[in-house]
Amino acid sequence: MSKNPYAPLSIKEFKYFIGGRFIFIMGLRMTGTVIGWWIYLLTNSPLALGLVGLSEVVTALSLALYAGHYIDKNEKRTLLLKTILLYAICVVLLLLLSSTYCTNHFDSWTIAYLIFGVIACTGAIRAFSGPAFGSMISQIVPKELLPAGASISSATWLVGSIMGHALGGFFIALMGIHNTFFVVLSFTIIGFLLLRNLLPKPVFVTTAQKTWQSVKEGIEYVFKTKEILGTLSLDLFAVLFGGAVAMVPIFAKDILHIGPIGFGWLNAATDIGSITTVTILTIRPLMRNQGKILFYAVAGFGMCIIVFALSNLFWLSFIALLISGCMDGVSVIIRGTILQLKTPDELRGRVMSVNSMFINSSNELGQFESGVAAKIMGIIPSVVFGGCMTIGVVVATWFRAPSLRKMQY
Repeated sequence: MSKNPYAPLSIKEFKYFIGGRFIFIMGLRMTGTVIGWWIYLLTNSPLALGLVGLSEVVTALSLALYAGHYIDKNEKRTLLLKTILLYAICVVLLLLLSSTYCTNHFDSWTIAYLIFGVIACTGAIRAFSGPAFGSMISQIVPKELLPAGASISSATWLVGSIMGHALGGFFIALMGIHNTFFVVLSFTIIGFLLLRNLLPKPVFVTTAQKTWQSVKEGIEYVFKTKEILGTLSLDLFAVLFGGAVAMVPIFAKDILHIGPIGFGWLNAATDIGSITTVTILTIRPLMRNQGKILFYAVAGFGMCIIVFALSNLFWLSFIALLISGCMDGVSVIIRGTILQLKTPDELRGRVMSVNSMFINSSNELGQFESGVAAKIMGIIPSVVFGGCMTIGVVVATWFRAPSLRKMQY
């Protein structure tokens, strides 16, 4: 294993990969930020914010396992480029829905339901694009550089996420929702052009295999590999119950009274913390006791969510989300490294799809859970409840999964 944490950056194709991914993720996160603010302006409803997450997760989950089978049997570069073009079409639809014509001819809830429909389409696209990105790293970076490559890829994703969240709020304030989608479309196209420079990738699965048999093989591998299953399960429930970020538009507008720019910074706070941790851990990797560290990090994440819920000061709310991001960054590094090291090439698409179901979709399920809980319990009690449940999951898993607690790589 190379001791130089930046060694993968000497590979020209890897530079195109992380550059294209960075630009695309930045546009993706800007879309999420703009839609959160837009939906709450249209409906003034916490439940509507939850429905945004539900709209995406239904299609993402429905297609995730099939997507893994499809990715493993097809050339990944072509598939990735097709998904980005389809996403660009979805952005064009959002441009139309945010136009003056639609605002003048449709009521707020009609526009909201149409937005939910577009988001459902992006969920279907993401079911393929996310695992395709994850499964390509090992085909670009040699095995001895894979841990460093995985860390750099995670860092790139987080930086793009930070920029997307923050710029989303700034652009809303500067040019409005409609014009911000032009920026998102530009980022999507630039990401596509950069990723076109990747070389076609070999297909490792060449035997004829029934779809369900192929899908089952990927699921069985995850469930028998305890390091992967334990890490994914802990993250799943932490994100599911600790999804306070989904309620940030409400805190920004009605509790902290900070407007769209402050909203953008609050959205970015978690990712700023994450990238700080990821950068440190890329330079100084965790050498031992990764399992215990993971438990401590997720418990700290839950405590930060409780502080955020109880705060009515912008700076304290920002710091709480910032530290929660630091805790999440630890989880990102541990999970990403385990997935890359433990997954055979011929199963990468399917295992990454299961990972997508556990982790990525849990964000949207968590958003829906937060919206429903806020409707039933009120916004502040619901977020406190989520933080407490996250800590409860950590305590339960600590005793029920000793192998995860002792895990090292």
